[in-house]
Amino acid sequence: MSDLFIALQHIAPQHALSRFAGSLATSETPWLRDMLIRRFVAAYGVDLNEAARGIGEFASFNDFFTRELKPGARPLADAAQHILSPADGAVSQLGPVSGGRIIQAKGRDYSVAEILGCGADEAARFEGGSFMTIYLSPKDYHRVHMPASGTLAKTSYIPGDLFSVNTATAAGVDRLFARNERLSCRFDGPDGHFASIMVGAMIVAGIDTVWPNQFRTHASAPVHEDFARQGRTFKAGDEMGRFYLGSTVVLLFEPGRVAWRADLKPGDPLRMGEAIATRRPG
Repeated sequence: MSDLFIALQHIAPQHALSRFAGSLATSETPWLRDMLIRRFVAAYGVDLNEAARGIGEFASFNDFFTRELKPGARPLADAAQHILSPADGAVSQLGPVSGGRIIQAKGRDYSVAEILGCGADEAARFEGGSFMTIYLSPKDYHRVHMPASGTLAKTSYIPGDLFSVNTATAAGVDRLFARNERLSCRFDGPDGHFASIMVGAMIVAGIDTVWPNQFRTHASAPVHEDFARQGRTFKAGDEMGRFYLGSTVVLLFEPGRVAWRADLKPGDPLRMGEAIATRRPG
């Protein structure tokens, strides 16, 4: 079944499907909006008890999907000691960066330079460092937050495919996260130079940031932006972006900066704000 699912993704009009889904998701027509929300909640078991608003209070399906949570729904671990999970989801993979490559699944990997959309010099900064890939399922809270404090240095929007990013596809599609549409955000802070990469997926109708940006999802060319002189500084746990329908976040840290929690393994659930690593400031 997984082979058939992957084969269908190769021939599906991925971007056309995503644009169509986006047109439905932005509709503010009450009957359509509320029908989509109710069916989605029922299909995926979304917990609306922790949402700040209920069905009928959202302007569109997108407004529901990027819903804010009630105050205190995601308490933050001690950021003086820990790196925080940037999102709700599950650990897909974690480990060291070796030979300039990141593990995707058993027998499959991809390059740091590819996923970042950067040159060899910047990619080399992460050699021997640490990565974690976090998969966001449809039911999850879909705002992405800062894993550590830092100042935005640069971003790269890289257009690409829109394969699903679930476990079956990660195991069956080469270089999945480095070929899907993505936004790589790089920061400088007490934990060195680090990256948070937001990877698009099938039916993802958009990626956005809390800072003004020049990229537009489903575009035809990369967009590289330099923020080094703008002083956009964030604290650990601050919101940095959001997905309009689900996807994946990949974190990258330089060597010697973090030690992932020893008990974490692929498949483990995560909640935004919980400790995922011990900080080792340089």
